[in-house]
Formats: sequence, C-alpha cells, structure tokens
Amino acid sequence: MPVRALLFFTLLWILGQAAGASADAPGGWVEKDGSGVRTKLSADQIQTFVPPTRGRFTFPAPYGTQAVRITDTTDCVGGDDCLFPVGYSYWRNSNNHVGSNDMYLFFSFDRRKGGAGPTLFRYDKSQDTVVKVGPLFEPTSPFSWSTGEGWYFAATHPHKLYVNDGPRMLRYDIQTRQFETVFDVTSVWGNDKYIWQMHSSNNDLVHSATLRVQSTGEMLGCVVYHEAQQRLSFYPKVGEFDECSVDKSGAWLVSLENIDGQYDLDMRVFDLAREWEIGRVLDQDGAVGHYDLGYGYIVGSDNWSALPNASLVWLLGQTVTKGPVVHYNINWNIDAMNHRSHANARADLPMERQFACGSNVENVSGVQNEITCVKLDGSDRQLIVAPVMGSLDTPGGQTEFNKRPKGNLDIAGEYFIWTTNLSGHRLEAFLVKVPSHLLFQ
Repeated sequence: MPVRALLFFTLLWILGQAAGASADAPGGWVEKDGSGVRTKLSADQIQTFVPPTRGRFTFPAPYGTQAVRITDTTDCVGGDDCLFPVGYSYWRNSNNHVGSNDMYLFFSFDRRKGGAGPTLFRYDKSQDTVVKVGPLFEPTSPFSWSTGEGWYFAATHPHKLYVNDGPRMLRYDIQTRQFETVFDVTSVWGNDKYIWQMHSSNNDLVHSATLRVQSTGEMLGCVVYHEAQQRLSFYPKVGEFDECSVDKSGAWLVSLENIDGQYDLDMRVFDLAREWEIGRVLDQDGAVGHYDLGYGYIVGSDNWSALPNASLVWLLGQTVTKGPVVHYNINWNIDAMNHRSHANARADLPMERQFACGSNVENVSGVQNEITCVKLDGSDRQLIVAPVMGSLDTPGGQTEFNKRPKGNLDIAGEYFIWTTNLSGHRLEAFLVKVPSHLLFQ
C-alpha cells in the first residue's frame, strides 16, 4: 500500500475510534472487584432470548446489552456441529470497519462435517443485520480445509486477511480473492521450516511468527519481518518455547519460554530497533500468560499474585517494569478474564485511558461466566457486558479448548466477538456491543 494511502487509513481509523467512543451502547454496568455473582443461565433460558437464525437480540436483565447472532444451523449440512471456534483473543475476526457501515467477519466451518471452510460474513451496523457472503476459497483450494486459527484481519487494510501457508505469511484480499506474499522464510532457513502463530503491528509494517521445523514440529524461536526494510530478524529460543508476539507499535517483541526449567512460562522482551533483549521476567515473578499487547505494554494473567486470578500490566521501555494490577476476582473459583483481548489498543491514548476485555467458561456450579472489560489504570472497575452462554458439560464444540470462548474485540473496541455452545449441542458465533463509556464515567 502506498504511504499516502496508509496514512489516510490510519487517520481514518483514529478519527473513527474517537467518534465511535461517543456512540454509547446500551446496557451493562460497572462493579468493583467482581463483587456480583450471577446465576448461570440454563439452555432453556438462553433459547428464550437468542433468535434461532441470524439477527439482533437483547440480553435479558440485568445485562440489557445488544447482540447479534452471526451463525445458525444452516451453516452446517444437517445442522451438524461444524463451526470452528474463534482463533484466539488476540487474532481479530473482524476487519477495520471504521468509517464504513459494513463490518466484515470471518469464521471457519469444518468441511468434514458439512461446513464450507473459512467463510465471510457482512454485518450492517445501522440495521444490525448479518449476511453470509460465502466461502472465502473455492472447494479445490487447500485453504478451504483450514480451521482459520492464527488468521486475522489487518489493521490498516480493511479487506486484507493475514494467512499462514507453510513458510510464507500471506495477505489475502477478501474482495479480489488475490494473495500477496508478505515474507517467506525459505531463502534464509531452508525448505524444512514453516511459520506459526503470526502477529502484526497496527501499522501492518512489522510482523512476528514462530519458526518451526517441518519434520518434527520443533519450535526454534521467533522470526520478525520489517516490511519497510524487507528485513528478516531471528530471536532464537533459550528455553522451552511457547510463542512470541510483536506489540501494536512494532517496537517491542515478547517471547514466552520456560527459561529456568521451573514452574511455567517466563517472558523475554526485545527492543526491535536495537535487536536487543531488554529484560526477562520469570513466571514466579509475574510473567504473564493469556495476554495481549498494546503500544509498549502487555496485559495478562499473573498466576503468582496473592489476589485471585489477577491480571496485571508490564511496561516495555529501557527495561521491563511491572505496572498495576488491573483486575482480580472475589475468589479463586472464578477467572472472568481468562482470555484477554486488547485488539482495540490505540496509539493516541495513554494506557490508563484504555480497556481490555476477557471471556471464559468454567465448571463452577451455578456461576454465570461473563464477558468482562476493565480499565488499564489499576482501579479494577469491571464492566459486565454479557453472559458467555457456554458450558463445558454439554457437547457443543466437542473439546474443552473449543468450548472456551477466547473472544476478541474489534479494532475500535465497539464489539466483542466470540463463539459459544449455548449450553447445548452446537457451537455458534455472536457479537455484542460493548458499552465501554461506562468505564470512563
């Protein structure tokens, strides 16, 4: 994309986000320290307010938020359970829709169970209607068999989707159906390597991915591609490797590895301009799990905190500095923010004036799992948005991993998108309007 066009879309996004913040979504409320516990909705209760087909509905009291059902039984032959879950909380299933009435979303349906593979939907924001545009790929394409996990929409290209293909990172245009190669690791690391777990900065100029060995699946470390300079860098692992992510600014890289061979994953943080490791944080010292990155900071879980199921912030700069605890629960049985999404991170606001959202499903008897959002200022003012409507005890989604929502925010922080089994036999996709203005009153 030419620099002039890139600047235009970036400006449009920032202005649109500022405008979107004034459009107050209805419903929801703010409580302190997760002080309220709601009774879990039964499958029969859910069916009283969720429509059987795509369309708008309102969550019942006390929530009052507005939502839209995106998928329904017609998406799978014979009404089978064929929807794959959303990929993860940090991979956007929605495009940059700022300045447009239409928002595009993608989900993937298992072709082995009567689905059509990765599929495009169009949401009309003014009418709250959803249209299934159709499969993103022809049945003859190997991409039509993909789960869509690890794919995500670009931040500055409204119609581009990032797709991994062996050693290549690709951008796929959902309108022209054309691919472009962002980078290919073959020329540097040979034919037996492939990439996994891709991430991109919000200017779409810096990209990271896990480098793996094709024959064994071994993870070797993290690849970073600087698109403007057409330059690949490599950050080899020093411990048991899990994943790595570039932050939204493209200045910092966070790698999760078990460095000391104890407990769980530790953090390594790199300054990408200097290609220099600026610090390490061991798991027992608060290294995060289930995290997302903003502009120069990371928000995630701290399983060593004395506070129940705490989330905290780490600041990335000359060193790695521990920031405030931004969320915790009333007890250890409820982990409301398990999978944290900060896909709405903004460059034009300080961290303290931003928010992240999380979602989870647990087997705690009688306790309602909810989509919860928190300010990143340490106040622990929690916005309760909507019930997740899922259960680990019912078959929809088939596996525990698939049943857990792992939902993600859109780029403007106006919508939260997730999959849930409705405490029943099928996985379905939904979005809810986030009344984030309540956090800033």
